[in-house]
Amino acid sequence: MRSPIDLFRRRFLDVLASIYIYNEHRGYTSLDRVLEAVRVRCPDDPDFIAAIEKHRADERKHYVMFRRWFELQGRMPLAVDSTCGHIDRFIHKVFGCTIDELDTQGVIDSPEAFERLCRVIMLTEQRGMRQVEILLENRHVRADRAMKRIFEVVERDEPDHWMPYAAWLDTQGRAKARWRERWADYWIHKSLMLVKLPSLFFNPASRRMAAWPDAGEEAATPMGS
Repeated sequence: MRSPIDLFRRRFLDVLASIYIYNEHRGYTSLDRVLEAVRVRCPDDPDFIAAIEKHRADERKHYVMFRRWFELQGRMPLAVDSTCGHIDRFIHKVFGCTIDELDTQGVIDSPEAFERLCRVIMLTEQRGMRQVEILLENRHVRADRAMKRIFEVVERDEPDHWMPYAAWLDTQGRAKARWRERWADYWIHKSLMLVKLPSLFFNPASRRMAAWPDAGEEAATPMGS
């Protein structure tokens, strides 16, 4: 019979990994559109393009690791939606639309919109890096060797996910964050931590995904590749 601590840990990691698998999938699929914009706006900056390509590849790798964790557990992730997505909510706050509704051509045509997008990605990734540092100190994460290893990989990759955008903004002489953007980032993070995560944790009727988010995409690469 499982102890109360074991049951709590199992549920905590289940919820945590479900939120991460949503965000990692949302991240790498959304970066396809960012790459489209960057290749048009910055064709003479191959380093910036390569950095975003690496960012996209890392997000995909992280998704695959979380998927493999669930597969080894013998269950599917909880079915979370865009209300649990930091980047989804940030884009909506800054651009007034969903990620899917964001006008890629409009971002390409508008220097101001492109800069805002770079700042949103940079702030999101900086927030993610700080959160991973906290999670690696969490005793429930540390008690699960596979989960701990996943977050160690994520921690190692995170700096490369915000530094290129910060460097580009510096090169262009643009502000790296507006106070409203920093406030939006803070508010979204707090609402996820204090409202969404607990509500999902304590909802015994939470459904699980019927199919993997990447169903139909290229086959997932093995963990650790």
